[in-house]
Amino acid sequence: MAERSTAAVDVADNSGDKPLSAKADEATTDGTAEAQDSTGAGPQEAVDEPADSDVTISSPDLHSGHKLAGRYRLEECVTRLDGFSSWRAVDEKLRRAVGVHLLPADHPRARSVLAAARSSALLGDPRFVQVLDAVEENDLVYVVHEWLPDATELTALLGAGPMDAHDAYQLVSQISQAMAAAHREGLAHLRLTPGAVLRSSSGQYRIRGLAVNAALRGITSEGPQRADTEAIGALLYAALTQRWPYESDAYGLTGLPKGVGLIAPDQVRAGVHRGLSEIAMRALANDGATASRQEQPCTTPDELAKAVAAMPRIRPPEPTFTAPPEYQRTTYQQGTYGRPAGPGSMPTQSVHAIPPAPLQSRTGKALKWAVSALLIAALGLGSWQLAETLLDHDNKSGDPGTTQSNPENGEAPPVEKNEPVQIVSAKDFDPLGDGSEKPQDIDHVYDGDASTYWHTDSYYTADFGRLKKGVGVLLDLGKVQQVSKVDVTFLGGTTSTELRTSGDATAPTMPDSFTKVAEGSGTNVALKPGEPVQARYLLVWLTQLPPSSEGNFRGKISDIKVTG
Repeated sequence: MAERSTAAVDVADNSGDKPLSAKADEATTDGTAEAQDSTGAGPQEAVDEPADSDVTISSPDLHSGHKLAGRYRLEECVTRLDGFSSWRAVDEKLRRAVGVHLLPADHPRARSVLAAARSSALLGDPRFVQVLDAVEENDLVYVVHEWLPDATELTALLGAGPMDAHDAYQLVSQISQAMAAAHREGLAHLRLTPGAVLRSSSGQYRIRGLAVNAALRGITSEGPQRADTEAIGALLYAALTQRWPYESDAYGLTGLPKGVGLIAPDQVRAGVHRGLSEIAMRALANDGATASRQEQPCTTPDELAKAVAAMPRIRPPEPTFTAPPEYQRTTYQQGTYGRPAGPGSMPTQSVHAIPPAPLQSRTGKALKWAVSALLIAALGLGSWQLAETLLDHDNKSGDPGTTQSNPENGEAPPVEKNEPVQIVSAKDFDPLGDGSEKPQDIDHVYDGDASTYWHTDSYYTADFGRLKKGVGVLLDLGKVQQVSKVDVTFLGGTTSTELRTSGDATAPTMPDSFTKVAEGSGTNVALKPGEPVQARYLLVWLTQLPPSSEGNFRGKISDIKVTG
């Protein structure tokens, strides 16, 4: 009987409600297959192992409609290469699209593909396209992974033109942080091409094929961290210039001119952000160029992520507004009393000029001007005295609702609005976990009902079982507004929390991309920045949870109020 082994599908989450793979129902990508398999178009450290010359490997002879494990129905073959094939399929049990890699069980790389898929599934990082199943069955080995149809390949994005500085910054920041996390767990990609990077409709980048793509093609490297770092540098270079940073053309991009070597992106195209150009050169295998700019090269994804984080943050471009059309004046005909003249209007009456009045004498005119001047002077004097009286009264009364001068420096102290700010929407925020944290109850945090609440999953310790640094609630105010205080009411016990803000046009996807402005602990916590901030997105980030009656730890938020 054939052996069948699985990874990730049958592992339960903390709540015990459903398997981890069920949480991927909300994800939607894989997109199309990579269009190119050239080994000369990327980092030179990662190379394909030579195929076994004694064995001719053919892809499994399967067709659309074939069903694997009684649930995965093959729909369309998107890649057939070197003894394996990749398919778009449907998981009939969970009614969702998935991707499947297939190869014969006797394929020389079958063991390494299974091992890579299982290692990738154990990572469980939502920044990577998740492996859902890894199976050996009926002389076949197949790997099932997420399929995200609403995501766009970086290949397509680059085909439309170079990215602006903010988009390129988000790309290198998110990809370098994700790969740094993977390498900390001993996982490398080794085929980090534009076809392996996807951008979701929310602006988050996802990486597919971690460890698996390299295993399918027999790619190995003596320096995996260096290889992945250089690959990220190549992606950033392409995003800034729409050119591939090697002499050969690849992935629909034109390579650099032959014989000139690697030149900085800001020398290839005008208007390239200087700081991002430096980052790209530090990531690529380019010791001479980096030395000339007195910058240390980045040799690991972690070093690259720290270099990007040390840059001044790049803001999104300001939205452009279309000027309104010119005001069209309407011509009115004299004598129609405000009505426009039309074809059927009555004829207007002629207006006779009124003869001027006879000239007044010089004495009368002088007397008139003198009286007018006296009246104006009297009115001005009275107004000044009245204003002085009112000011004296205000200073003596000391009304706290009135702006008064500061006796020390003579300046008016700032007056806080202290007006409630409406929360437009809220969303659970768990990018360091499985991406979902009880989303069905999230509206309770701002419904004004103290008896309802949103709660986190259950954890074995107050610090989330040491699985992640925190979870939170992401609030959208609809537009950038002044925020002076956020009041959070917790249930169940003392909870530690932070307030992080962002004024970007789109919400950041990772907690470190927000700006931390306040922190506190308790059951009724007033998170007040040192001075009012301008923000659209607010992240209430929970860092320590209280114990629950079930013997574990869980956070509960019953109400959040924002003050401007």
